[in-house]
Amino acid sequence: MTQQYSRRNLDFMLKEVLQIAELTKYPFFQDYTPDMFDMVLDTSEEIAEKILRNAYSDADRNQPQLVNGQVKVHPAVKDYIKAMGDAGMIGATFSYENGGQQLPTMVEAATEMIRGAANNAFVMFTGLTAGSANLIFTFGSAELKEKFASRMITGEWTGSMCLTEPQAGSSLSDVITTAKPQSDGTFKIKGQKVFISAGDHDIADNIIHLVLARIEGAPLGTKGISLFVVPKFREENGSFTVDNDVISTGIYHKMGQKATPAMHLTFGDKDNTIGYLVGEANKGLNYMFQLMNEARLGVGMGGTYIASAAYYASLEYAKERPQGRKLKNKNLEEEQTYIINHPDVKRMLLFQKAVVEGSLGLLLECYHWQDMIHALGKTSEESKPYQLMLDLMTTVAKTYPAEMGIKAVNEGLQVFGGYGYTEDFPLEQMARDVRIMSIYEGTTGIHSLNLLGRGITMNNGKAPQLLFNEITQTIQQANTYDDLKPYAEKLEKELGRLQKVTMYLLSNAAKGDNEVFLADANLYMEFFGIVSVAWVWLKQGIVAKKALITQNHEGSELAFYESKIHTMKFFYHYELIKTLTLATRLTDPTLLTVDSEKQQVFQ
Repeated sequence: MTQQYSRRNLDFMLKEVLQIAELTKYPFFQDYTPDMFDMVLDTSEEIAEKILRNAYSDADRNQPQLVNGQVKVHPAVKDYIKAMGDAGMIGATFSYENGGQQLPTMVEAATEMIRGAANNAFVMFTGLTAGSANLIFTFGSAELKEKFASRMITGEWTGSMCLTEPQAGSSLSDVITTAKPQSDGTFKIKGQKVFISAGDHDIADNIIHLVLARIEGAPLGTKGISLFVVPKFREENGSFTVDNDVISTGIYHKMGQKATPAMHLTFGDKDNTIGYLVGEANKGLNYMFQLMNEARLGVGMGGTYIASAAYYASLEYAKERPQGRKLKNKNLEEEQTYIINHPDVKRMLLFQKAVVEGSLGLLLECYHWQDMIHALGKTSEESKPYQLMLDLMTTVAKTYPAEMGIKAVNEGLQVFGGYGYTEDFPLEQMARDVRIMSIYEGTTGIHSLNLLGRGITMNNGKAPQLLFNEITQTIQQANTYDDLKPYAEKLEKELGRLQKVTMYLLSNAAKGDNEVFLADANLYMEFFGIVSVAWVWLKQGIVAKKALITQNHEGSELAFYESKIHTMKFFYHYELIKTLTLATRLTDPTLLTVDSEKQQVFQ
């Protein structure tokens, strides 16, 4: 299979833009050296090469099957989880006390970029397991940590998160799964959960489900939701062999990511599902938000690494596919030119590259803030600005890469033409796989409401103020380079436009009509995402320009830095200008979607 990601770009982002070596000066990360980070990435590449790439298409064509109540998945999944467990990579970012390696999340994200570009469906298994284990380690009792989480990070057991119910998707306040207290402190769980990724399979001895449920008598709404550990098999005489009445009712046959089973699970069909309370009662949703926010960044990364694999497949094809002649060449006796020489194909390829490397930059910025919170201490005053920006931008870093990843993969399909629509090339599978990313962990609509309705206004707007200050500092740095001044000016203008649009929308909110305020939240999210990615592109441009000026690069290194500058320019000239239309719509007082009584227009 062709190249699927750029290791040179990962090194550029980690070492040059975000200067990851600076983290090792803090006690939390002091046991690492930059060379050790390289070794972690090398290990991930080895796993990708030996296991993941070879199984990508085969696992899609031979998807999981529910046979006699047991889900059978592709056998390579077991090899992958064992390799990850043996390498200590499932819980690598966890603290030492929780069996982890205190690896910076930036590095772990880079390893996920490598593995996900090779096989996005398999990465789901370890991602969900790590997230579930981390939640238990954070909020669970010592007994839960020892019995369950410690065996998850080794790969012996896997995990899942069980939130969605048939009647409660994004509206988790409507969860009706129940938990009945027992005399021994456990709870009997009864209810159904749907769309549970990796919710059943035959590759581990046990699956540890994290289940949201309502204890009998608990308040209605989100305030009455608790969190429970519910294993597929529960313990008896020191051995986890007792069937815990967790039934695989059905398996959803999906459009993409077919190698990861999406389950309909039934708990307590025989009134014999035992669950163990995590933390305090009625705080389950607060606990689950930790896992959900981690998963949201992971979903954004998913959109990015699938788009990356599609880009490099498209690039290779464009270099090898002869078709037509340059538009200024009318001599039909001359040989056809490769399609990469056509301006429109170059546009499509540059769009893909701009989306992939811009999205990766945005995500790694968020992971950098996460690492600084760990380095400075979660409760310290110094870490608060990073936490505020992370809370604000998690929803953007999930949504922009997911939405634009879909568009980037579709442009890749266009590069391939009709061949891209066939199973002879990987783009048709990637187009199916990437489509779920704008739905996983909250649809784009839900995240857009969260950004405008909560993120912008929380703490009296402190988070956007901090972010805008960061962007302004980058603009000031760019102004020291003559070649970058025009782009610094463009970003400064668009930042001002974003602030004006935000104030206009907030003025609507002040009138008390949230429907009007939030009617076009999706468009605001798009606007915010474009400006945010323009910022991280300018940061990359500054580093690349400095390298070109201060170092005597030649060959591939010279080409790399020049490509960075060129792609940055493309983003500004082709993508950033889209904010003009968005700003016009967002400040247009004519609203055509708010009056619910005019449903007759939908004929």
